[in-house]
Amino acid sequence: MNDLDTEVLPLPPRYRFRDLLLGDQPFPNDDRVQVEFYVNENTFKERLKLFFIKNQRSSLRIRLFNFSLKLLTCLLYIVRVLLDNPDQGIGWAPILWVERKMALWVIQVIVATISFLETMLIIYLSYKGNIWEQIFHVSFVLEMINTLPFIITVFWPPLRNLFIPVFLNCWLAKHALENMINDFHRAILRTQSAMFNQVLILFCTLLCLVFTGTCGIQHLERAGGNLNLLTSFYFCIVTFSTVGFGDVTPKIWPSQLLVVILICVTLVVLPLQFEELVYLWMERQKSGGNYSRHRARTEKHVVLCVSSLKIDLLMDFLNEFYAHPRLQDYYVVILCPSEMDVQVRRVLQIPLWSQRVIYLQGSALKDQDLMRAKMDNGEACFILSSRNEVDRTAADHQTILRAWAVKDFAPNCPLYVQILKPENKFHVKFADHVVCEEECKYAMLALNCICPATSTLITLLVHTSRGQEGQESPEQWQRTYGRCSGNEVYHIRMGDSKFFREYEGKSFTYAAFHAHKKYGVCLIGLKREENKSILLNPGPRHILAASDTCFYINITKEENSAFIFKQEEKQKRRGLAGQALYEGPSRLPVHSIIASMGTVAMDLQNTDCRPSQGGSGGDGTKLTLPTENGSGSRRPSIAPVLELADSSALLPCDLLSDQSEDEVTPSDDEGLSVVEYVKGYPPNSPYIGSSPTLCHLLPVKAPFCCLRLDKGCKHNSYEDAKAYGFKNKLIIVSAETAGNGLYNFIVPLRAYYRSRRELNPIVLLLDNNLDSLLQCGIIYADNLVVVDKESTMSAEEDYMADAKTIVNVQTMFRLFPSLSITTELTHPSNMRFMQFRAKDSYSLALSKLEKQERENGSNLAFMFRLPFAAGRVFSISMLDTLLYQSFVKDYMITITRLLLGLDTTPGSGYLCAMKVTEDDLWIRTYGRLFQKLCSSSAEIPIGIYRTEYIALLPAQSQISVNMEDCEDTREAKGPWGTRAASGSGSTHGRHGGSADPVEHPLLRRKSLQWARKLSRKSTKQAGKAPVATDWITQQRLSLYRRSERQELSELVKNRMKHLGLPTTGYDEMNDHHQNTLSYVLINPPPDTRLEPNDIVYLIRSDPLAHVASSSQSRKSSCSNKLSSCNPETRDETQL
Repeated sequence: MNDLDTEVLPLPPRYRFRDLLLGDQPFPNDDRVQVEFYVNENTFKERLKLFFIKNQRSSLRIRLFNFSLKLLTCLLYIVRVLLDNPDQGIGWAPILWVERKMALWVIQVIVATISFLETMLIIYLSYKGNIWEQIFHVSFVLEMINTLPFIITVFWPPLRNLFIPVFLNCWLAKHALENMINDFHRAILRTQSAMFNQVLILFCTLLCLVFTGTCGIQHLERAGGNLNLLTSFYFCIVTFSTVGFGDVTPKIWPSQLLVVILICVTLVVLPLQFEELVYLWMERQKSGGNYSRHRARTEKHVVLCVSSLKIDLLMDFLNEFYAHPRLQDYYVVILCPSEMDVQVRRVLQIPLWSQRVIYLQGSALKDQDLMRAKMDNGEACFILSSRNEVDRTAADHQTILRAWAVKDFAPNCPLYVQILKPENKFHVKFADHVVCEEECKYAMLALNCICPATSTLITLLVHTSRGQEGQESPEQWQRTYGRCSGNEVYHIRMGDSKFFREYEGKSFTYAAFHAHKKYGVCLIGLKREENKSILLNPGPRHILAASDTCFYINITKEENSAFIFKQEEKQKRRGLAGQALYEGPSRLPVHSIIASMGTVAMDLQNTDCRPSQGGSGGDGTKLTLPTENGSGSRRPSIAPVLELADSSALLPCDLLSDQSEDEVTPSDDEGLSVVEYVKGYPPNSPYIGSSPTLCHLLPVKAPFCCLRLDKGCKHNSYEDAKAYGFKNKLIIVSAETAGNGLYNFIVPLRAYYRSRRELNPIVLLLDNNLDSLLQCGIIYADNLVVVDKESTMSAEEDYMADAKTIVNVQTMFRLFPSLSITTELTHPSNMRFMQFRAKDSYSLALSKLEKQERENGSNLAFMFRLPFAAGRVFSISMLDTLLYQSFVKDYMITITRLLLGLDTTPGSGYLCAMKVTEDDLWIRTYGRLFQKLCSSSAEIPIGIYRTEYIALLPAQSQISVNMEDCEDTREAKGPWGTRAASGSGSTHGRHGGSADPVEHPLLRRKSLQWARKLSRKSTKQAGKAPVATDWITQQRLSLYRRSERQELSELVKNRMKHLGLPTTGYDEMNDHHQNTLSYVLINPPPDTRLEPNDIVYLIRSDPLAHVASSSQSRKSSCSNKLSSCNPETRDETQL
């Protein structure tokens, strides 16, 4: 097409100027026709119809006027009865004729004329072609009976005293009231309640029946007993209530006939009304009714939107939400599209919840249902996804639409949204708080591989508890574990805090150590007033200000704590040599004098110490014992924590270097292929909204064909993990699909602050069978992570969703007993089946302890299960409380994401772990370890992962614990003593030759007696014959178990030989996991004794924040000699 066809030529200038001056002028030959619309409404009849019928407001006024006229006629009838003279004899005359005053007659005629004209006008306006239907309508017939006789009396005066049953207008008033209510709801644009309408109709029907009976019997009895209105009303009430005293009875047959008619009408009408009312009530019970607007304005409430409500989710929400004291007066409105479950209904009928929880059946996508829930007045809206759906993406789509609908309806209502898939998170970015399930799940599983039991640590932190679980148990580890589980994260402004106010102007590490030493609180992070970012352990360079918000871990918040200060001056009683240090009227303790000079002493000795090397290298941090050559026979000491960081000792950190490179010697890498890494950000983000993290990357992108472990390619011919010759142990992830969430599993394991020597190869296993497990190198793996399968999350029976996962993990546990397996389950209650042993008395005793804690109302009843305590199993539903706690603690999601490594804020630290070896036991207590870490590497410990041995070994774990007389003797000799000694000398660091019960805290009779008591298997043994019988039974069962173990071993070896794999690695596997128990101690007291194999959780400062210290500064700070320290005199703070 040419340009002439497409280009529009401009008008000449004269036309354009004329149009500007004159505007649009009509053409002379204009043939346009003006069309008027809705001309039918301009007629007189249509205007009247619009005023009387169609328009809601005007018709409401007309109906209100009509209702008032009917009530006025009933009132005039009562006035006529009261002014009437009943003494007119007996006969029909008193029934047909009454005495009516002239003024009363005039008023009744005027009212009747107005009603008649209005009725005729309405008949005319509503005429639709069938006049007989309108004439024989009940309301029209009653209207004619009550109005037309009065109009006739105007033209025929002898009929002015004729009886007219005006009291029947009460039924017309009832009809007018119903229409008026409908017009009222239409006028204010609100949907009326069907229950309200039905109750109103029932009440009006009863009232009309009683009024009709009262007036009718009173008038008919004028020819009989001359009853007044009050007596007639009393008779109707007694009759309709089926009481029937018999003191008042109708005397003539017309009144008796009227009573029969009224009773028949009542028996027909009222049951129909009650049936309709009961039906509406049952439907309302299903749908939940409405949340009162008056209550919404005077009380506070939150709305919980879910697609399906299960009893576990409901109880988790209610227990966690109402665990906070300031939320006790809140109402919880549940908006769910499905009908209430039987178990949920039973729980909501409990008085504890029935007064505070309201269930509404409805959809968040409907404005009517949101209006019923009073969403615009709500304090918050929690939108939870249905994790039991097979298609989790579809579940996220429903959650997104609910969030959009709530935001559109109530833009000022805070939103708390739970999303399953990370790629869908950016759709609800506008929400105030968002928790992505797969992000947290994979990051937690990843940290479980390098920081054991991170899942248990985070779960205990985000659950509200008072630390009272397990306090009645005779087991020491259960009491300690339960007490430490009550620690939570709290916040306070530093200027308002008694914990931290005295440390204003001092370094963060100085305040953290002294607050823990003095008050037992663990300062983990802070937030500047001008900066909204939360920083975990910002390091010694950070100087505290009064406007900072401090975040700390403690049993309770500071506002609920009482402070009792005591000074113990034991040197006055014991006459120690250190008494002469200070002779004054107040006799201050020695450590207070030292602390006032900027240092602190905590059991310090006059010795030198060798600082730990590679303190910032990673998770393999070790505290080395000072040699005796350099310091003679003096004991090691710990350097003080400085008030202000020594700037000369703080060197800038090279972003592209790795501290572990210098530690690797050529002999370490001899014969192994060294993988080169560079630091950088991942080039591709798997989904929108992922937090960029500096990671260890390959210099060149690996070809896709090289990612298959079990198949060779043109670049390499390796077909199993053994051929690759990996230096570090493998981490195997067993998942159903390789989803985007795996990005959050890989990033924490490849973060820049991890040492290159600690980077474990990651193997993704999509086919979970024995051959695949062997090919991927499970015998060379240190951790196996089993992710919950999406296809098994939905089952006909709710709690059977984990059946396949549990059985598969149990099989792997039996085949590879030394492998550390971390499993994710859908339902937390199913964790009792992990590593299940049917005849293990200790596990059965723990099961009864769990039931006792649940009966006591604990939110953490499952915490004493050994797999959960050891961090080998968790359910992502346990993190639902993270979203619930955000309503009170809006910082909890941010802190959790920083601990899990999902977010990396510049200057914020990260979670790692270090292992306490036998060479580190010179530190003795957790408080001294706190000081050592703060003074040397500026690290903040937050807890301990402790592993202890139990008396039941694998060979005896299937035997009932029923020995009383031979426990002490078998400790020195016999099978029990032999195996206990060999177990204590294993790689876990126990002292092999020690028989001290302190060194073996669980090899004691109290553990066995407690297990016997709860399992109810105690049998009193007497004499040597029963002991010998038990010993023979144990040996027989041990042989049976060994034969079963050999059978499983032969099965695995045969499969390995069939696949061409060497079997040497499998022979080294043992059962060392079955005779240990592990648990987490969050923020233990400073005097907690350290034990071998303790793994300490640390928050290490950001290496990029210039907090790396040189070894020379560490040596100089460790060599400070503090003399004249008296540990017997101290300040104690009791909470």
